[in-house]
Amino acid sequence: LSHQMFDGAMFFGVCDKIVPGLMIGALSCGYLPSVFTPAGPMESGIGNKEKARTRQRFAEGKATREELLQSELGSYHSPGTCTFYGTANSNQMIMEFMGMHLPGSSFFNPHTPMREVLTRHAAAHLVQGIKTGSIKPIGEMLTEKSFINAIIGLMATGGSTNHTMHLVAMARAAGIVLNWDDFDEISAIVPLLIRVYPNGQADVNHFAAAGGLPFVIRELRSNGLLHDDVDTIVGHGIAAYTQEPFLIDGKLEWRDAVAESRDENILRTFDNPFSPDGGLRVMKGNIGRCVIKVSAMKPEHFVIEAPAIVFNDQKEVLAAFDRGELERDFVCVVRFQGARAMGMPELHKLTPPLAILLDRGFKVALLTDGRMSGASGKVPAAIHMSPEALMGGNIGKIRTGDLIRFNAKTGKLDALVDEAEWDAREIPTPDLSAHQHGIGRELFAGFRSLTSSAETGAMSFGGDFA
Repeated sequence: LSHQMFDGAMFFGVCDKIVPGLMIGALSCGYLPSVFTPAGPMESGIGNKEKARTRQRFAEGKATREELLQSELGSYHSPGTCTFYGTANSNQMIMEFMGMHLPGSSFFNPHTPMREVLTRHAAAHLVQGIKTGSIKPIGEMLTEKSFINAIIGLMATGGSTNHTMHLVAMARAAGIVLNWDDFDEISAIVPLLIRVYPNGQADVNHFAAAGGLPFVIRELRSNGLLHDDVDTIVGHGIAAYTQEPFLIDGKLEWRDAVAESRDENILRTFDNPFSPDGGLRVMKGNIGRCVIKVSAMKPEHFVIEAPAIVFNDQKEVLAAFDRGELERDFVCVVRFQGARAMGMPELHKLTPPLAILLDRGFKVALLTDGRMSGASGKVPAAIHMSPEALMGGNIGKIRTGDLIRFNAKTGKLDALVDEAEWDAREIPTPDLSAHQHGIGRELFAGFRSLTSSAETGAMSFGGDFA
């Protein structure tokens, strides 16, 4: 695109960091009309509850590696996104709320007639839009209101925590500044309308069958919770996104979303939400600022006051669990995992052992400057702590034994340490040498050294990173 030889661009992407990366690239060439086209989710396989149970049994040594692999193969068995509501499917939701997809096109499975027709129609629509000027250049089309609609969608659906960084980075590529206060304030007024794993037992195929995104967008729009004065790839306003596509005699036809949810265990109206507020919350205190996904948490796990056990690597946590040293109430602090220190890898291996400890009746929470999977939720996890330890963040001051007050109801998170002692503490210098080489880490060392805090998008390009 940088060769400036094209009249428009079509972006194919589905999973995790790919869609945000594509969006940043598209906005970097913001003078081009652009259309995003999803691949859709794989068909349903082994149930998410069964998959999680096998992972926990393996962590306890009660399931063999062969049993684990059979479960994973049964869960992830074909092309398309994973069927739980993690980052990949949150990406698709966000693109639809921002008007970058064809209406209602996110969750049709690959290799189906509808998926094929929608992809071909998207390409033809882009070409026609270029010829007629009906699709604005993406840099003109996406405004502050487009990104606010995306955050509203994230809250109403209990989407991935990763988007507290991805949306910030995408917005900054558009010249728009978002911060976590925006997420927190929007979450406070947006009801949670869907329950899909990890916020429930259904998967995205069940969600689509119950009414899907057109239903959610209709409910939010008709109750005044979405900006309608936005441009999309199909015109002005988002009314078109309250309709779903059908294939009638080989031709696409859009019809209004179903009037009633086909399954109220999965999808509900604005007047009967699962929760009066959204799925994510900001937590803050003397340690810093971070985010937590509350939509999948049980009420008894919202508040914990317990001593910290400090680790510098998730492997240390797993080893301590195997040695039986974590059979207690504690806050698991995993530091030096941020974007500048480690490139911010997902700490998803921690979910099974910490979930086991929860099931055994212990009060357990995670506190980290790293990331959890976009499918996190069962274990209370205060993540993306900013500033990260390597940038002087106070998470680096925590010592094993410090009492941590963790309250996801109020959003307060503090180390209960004498203020003078806290101020006097120094942050140790970590040994990160084991994480500087292999699987491309050398290539990205320059980016890591420049990256901003998680709250400013963990970006290594453009703008003021204060």
